[in-house]
Amino acid sequence: ITASAWQNTSGANGRIRVANIGCGRRGLLRELIQVKDATNIEIAAVCDTWKQKLEKAAADVKEHTGKDPAQVVDYRDVLARKDIDAVVIGTPDHQHCTMLIAAVEAGKDVYIEKPMAMNMKELVRAYDAVKRSGRIVQVGTQIRSYRTTRGARQFVASGGIGKILKAEQVRNSYMPYWMSYGGAAYMDQKPTEADVDWKAFLMQRPARPFNASQYQNWYGYREFSSGPHTNLMVHFIDTMHFITGASIPQRVTALGGTYRWKNEFTVPDSVEVALEYPEGFLVRYCTMMGNGANNYAKFFGTRGTLDAKSLSPKGPWTASGQGAGDPDKLQQDMNVPEAETVHHMQNFLESVRSRTQPIAPIEAGYAHSVAVIMADQALTTGRRMVYDPEKREVRAG
Repeated sequence: ITASAWQNTSGANGRIRVANIGCGRRGLLRELIQVKDATNIEIAAVCDTWKQKLEKAAADVKEHTGKDPAQVVDYRDVLARKDIDAVVIGTPDHQHCTMLIAAVEAGKDVYIEKPMAMNMKELVRAYDAVKRSGRIVQVGTQIRSYRTTRGARQFVASGGIGKILKAEQVRNSYMPYWMSYGGAAYMDQKPTEADVDWKAFLMQRPARPFNASQYQNWYGYREFSSGPHTNLMVHFIDTMHFITGASIPQRVTALGGTYRWKNEFTVPDSVEVALEYPEGFLVRYCTMMGNGANNYAKFFGTRGTLDAKSLSPKGPWTASGQGAGDPDKLQQDMNVPEAETVHHMQNFLESVRSRTQPIAPIEAGYAHSVAVIMADQALTTGRRMVYDPEKREVRAG
């Protein structure tokens, strides 16, 4: 481990000083608190643009560690501190790339929430910045760390259901997550202009008068988060990539719109996405908000079907000969063997210490981001999107 790899820690066994940027409902601070002893970290600073959330986060750190973290509003002030080794970013989607680039250029290791980017231009910039910096980056697609997922990866790699022909997820709910995420306790808290840094929240988006709904329920506005075909589908795409070893889709189509919840929000409440992979199989993702029935995630192969139980960490996931024919099909139903669970946040911090790649590195973030960006452009343009790996561009085709 070189001197540049560690800033103010006392070597490979020293305490890692971490800052949490974005202290709202995602709960990443809770993850840090859970693993603080196992990973020998100090939560040195918390950062948020909402005063109420910032003070609550600082109080939580004090309660669980006995120490008062620095309370910071501007993330750039966190990155300027020489005593911070790593940052955990759980902010609105439109801020991810800007913060990620600034963090690695400031010499910080980064845990970044998904989706990593909202368009190809910022995605390529972020990917290149990370690769130049040599910093450790973990993307917050934690499903690949579940024991069920890790076991399914081994099962599929061993030929458990044969050659993969198709993977699909249906993820429905009655209420859109942008109207309910965080529960009543969160939704009942109403930000006021006096309590938030509205300009810092908007970041590179055009200036406008303060809007409490846009601030609190940003998931529901296309300027800040594209919708379920990016924010939810990204989990399935990343999990599918991890299990099958697939790379980046070559063609993507999408349909959808707002069919049930016609209000001030601008993201679609229903989406169907079809993706074709160069490895030779199709992927389908479907979300409907207005009726929560019929949720599942499945992988279909030449020997049978793997039921991923809607990507549940509880398991067991199951495999059967359903849909296949003799003599290749599985002859009896079975529980898919599970592998050891990896705590996603702990894996990041252990990678910071060891300087080895985490389970969801920047390459994984790039791949699933391309897929959801293709889906978003297909949906908004009504055209099929293709990916050019040489130019790293998405275009109609």
